[in-house]
Amino acid sequence: MKTIIVCYEERPVATRVLERAAMFAKALGAKVIVTSVAPGVHGRSLGPYDPADPPERHEAEVEDAAARLAELGVTGVETVTGAGDPAHAIVHLADERRADLIVLGAHDGGLFSRLFEGSLGDTVVHKAHTDVLVVH
Repeated sequence: MKTIIVCYEERPVATRVLERAAMFAKALGAKVIVTSVAPGVHGRSLGPYDPADPPERHEAEVEDAAARLAELGVTGVETVTGAGDPAHAIVHLADERRADLIVLGAHDGGLFSRLFEGSLGDTVVHKAHTDVLVVH
């Protein structure tokens, strides 16, 4: 295993996502790329971002995640941000970088949000061309 993509968003599961990614990266000597994508305003379509969830917030999140990974003993972490459809961007990044593993947090919404908004994790799991670790 050479490359791990960590999908990061500051929420309750975030610490566990970083801990699992660090565990695999250190054990396998893998490179870590942390990503966070600002969703487009038209649901999952590409387009302008939601002003309540701007790209700058995602840039700060990945920098924070890289610093936390360094505290866990993972150095040389690359950060990648974007705007648009988060699931598509994650799968594209994993394909582009030939990632061996995608690590992301489980959906923490209720049934209503999962049915009507969908789950990023579900979409990534179904569209990814590599292994996906969903952390609870």
